[in-house]
Amino acid sequence: MQFPCLPQSITSGFVEEHWVWDVHAKSPAVQLSPCRRAVYFHIDPIVQSEGTAGVRGTKGFIHGEHYWEVKFLEPPYGTSVMVGAGTKQALLHLGNYQFRNMLGMDLESWGLSYKGTVWHGGQSRQYTEPFYETSTIIGVDLNLYDGTMVFYKNGLNLGVAFTGLNKVGVPLYPIVSSTAAETELHLEMRSCRFLSLQEQCLYTVLQHLVDKVHIDTLPLPEIIRRQLKEF
Repeated sequence: MQFPCLPQSITSGFVEEHWVWDVHAKSPAVQLSPCRRAVYFHIDPIVQSEGTAGVRGTKGFIHGEHYWEVKFLEPPYGTSVMVGAGTKQALLHLGNYQFRNMLGMDLESWGLSYKGTVWHGGQSRQYTEPFYETSTIIGVDLNLYDGTMVFYKNGLNLGVAFTGLNKVGVPLYPIVSSTAAETELHLEMRSCRFLSLQEQCLYTVLQHLVDKVHIDTLPLPEIIRRQLKEF
């Protein structure tokens, strides 16, 4: 079905997605709500934050255009609270009191800090004004047709943050991270669009499968099953 609440600068054709935060791909300093949309960082009542914690989404993207939003349930503070994306090799935990901008500290991830800087490959630049307010919503538009990542703040397009993402060659997963105790973030809308008929057909088939392990049971030519596994 069509997803009606996208920012006006996002073009039409998006459909709703249902991925959540991955209980198997997170820092031990991260807790998830039962629905796995809310994420809580460094909430141990005895041990305060001892480093940087992150969590990855359950779905990686290598085709199409994907838009998702993360809501800040508490005012961000501390060294770093970040929203972005990365490969399966992206770091999700730094201990030993390493308080870092973890998303973008290497070539495996790309991230936006609440302080307004964007990071990749250990390099940063000022991208937008800092945001400190409760209920700030940061949108991420990952366009794997033109290779760009654009961030939105409360529906406002902040401009292109990164390019070349269509050349990474492996799936990119949504990631959030924080150094600050009791950070609370909530996953809001998740949506995608595919421009080619082939992509739309592959996506539709996969939406009806519980897991990709069932692809080989489908009465389809081997070449189609292989494309489904790679999609």
